[in-house]
Amino acid sequence: MKIEPLPKKIYKKAKALNITEIVLQFEGGSDEGCLYIDFDRPKKKDFSELEEEIEDWAWSVYSYSGAGDGDSYGDNITYNLAEKTASYQGWFKETRFTEETERKLIVEL
Repeated sequence: MKIEPLPKKIYKKAKALNITEIVLQFEGGSDEGCLYIDFDRPKKKDFSELEEEIEDWAWSVYSYSGAGDGDSYGDNITYNLAEKTASYQGWFKETRFTEETERKLIVEL
């Protein structure tokens, strides 16, 4: 996933609220992409307007269908506002089966 630059408008709003980090957490695997937004909240303020603005922007620049076979996967993009940098980390979960350890007859013959 290619990291897109954060718009100046969002950057300035976040800095004005003393936010130092914004994390976009994309998740997929069951044919629907989801986005969770996380950022430090230094003071008890209402961040819903900023969160909505970030969400609208993120969906407009990142294409995320969430298609998959049912196993969860995701992409996290962290915007470090203090350092003016961004980093990416992908993740996935997979189903693994253990060896069969017991077998019982469940129907009487």
